[in-house]
Amino acid sequence: MYIYNVTINIDETVHDEWLQWMHETHIPNMMATGKFSNARMLKVLVEEEMGGITYSVQYITDSKATLQKYYDEDASRIREESLERFAYKFVAFRTELEIISEH
Repeated sequence: MYIYNVTINIDETVHDEWLQWMHETHIPNMMATGKFSNARMLKVLVEEEMGGITYSVQYITDSKATLQKYYDEDASRIREESLERFAYKFVAFRTELEIISEH
């Protein structure tokens, strides 16, 4: 199992609109790709010097191959939607994680 983790710092001026969009549009669109079995959104409790509010959104997928299919088939379109709506109001970075064990 793999986690596709997206850490996002969102400007406070669009935070509420962004949060609603994430719940109602973006996360459902990610799940609709069929590449992920679960998604969770976490708030990062460390305050950033640059301001804003930081979240980690984690999407669970079954394999590296499925994650690669997401990159090849869906990532550009879905990332573009974020940029069109919230350009210059967020910073994001992505991390791939492999689940070794769960207890």
